[in-house]
Amino acid sequence: MAAIKTVAAVAASMAALLTTSAVAQSAREIRGPSPYEAIANEPAPRLIVDPPLPGALAEGVFQAQYRVENLRIVPVFGAGALQASPRIGHLHVIVDDLPWWWADASDNNTVDVAGLPPGPHKVTIQLVNADHGIFPGQVVVVPFVVPEHAGTHH
Repeated sequence: MAAIKTVAAVAASMAALLTTSAVAQSAREIRGPSPYEAIANEPAPRLIVDPPLPGALAEGVFQAQYRVENLRIVPVFGAGALQASPRIGHLHVIVDDLPWWWADASDNNTVDVAGLPPGPHKVTIQLVNADHGIFPGQVVVVPFVVPEHAGTHH
């Protein structure tokens, strides 16, 4: 009887170990390559932006999560940083086609714009290199409407 319990316990442990390793992903698979390792032939960077959070829009606040691939967002600027590997850059954020923009190098994964009046708006998010050059095809325009009852006290 003890032998059967031991075999059952070993089989259960092996099944748990195999299940865990089949599901587990490495840090590299989730976070990408180490910043200490240069990358030859880096794939093109990519910007993905989610729709704005509806609860925040009801308050007159645009909040949209984003992520980037094949680029690290860091507060490093200038032509000298263009040769860094892994590639680095930041975001430019433009509201309603205004003639000014701001650079976001925080990588906090959410663009947040408060105090928007009710009505239609758009936020343009550009993925740019360390010298402010836009990566080809990496501009996302997010149109949205702030509802009439939105509070603009932020």
